[in-house]
Amino acid sequence: MAIAFTERELDVMAVLWQRGSGTVAEVRDALTDDLAYTTVLTVLRTLQEKGYVRPVAEGRAHRYFPSVSQEAAGKSVLARVLDKVFAGSAESLLTQLVSDRAIDPDELRRLRKLLDDRLTSPRKPRGSR
Repeated sequence: MAIAFTERELDVMAVLWQRGSGTVAEVRDALTDDLAYTTVLTVLRTLQEKGYVRPVAEGRAHRYFPSVSQEAAGKSVLARVLDKVFAGSAESLLTQLVSDRAIDPDELRRLRKLLDDRLTSPRKPRGSR
């Protein structure tokens, strides 16, 4: 299942991933945009319909929990970006990532180590076990 978020949905999911859960009021307070309570509620209900959050009754309110992990969402979104923006080229994606941002030299070294580690212990091809 491809995971897809609108920009507003992603803002709300980021709050839930960071906090673990939240009521409408808590999510609203944590967002950088000043949104109406009903707007945040609508976004949460949409996310619930999509299966990305689950509500749990808490008194008169509901507490929303993410049903999809940040890692799973990131993989799905990145796969779509890789295919649609970079025509499936991981090299083009990586080039864009490291050339258009001010990346700390320590972070670049960590990225290099990740690549080196990947080269020395390659994964099995997709679909094989």
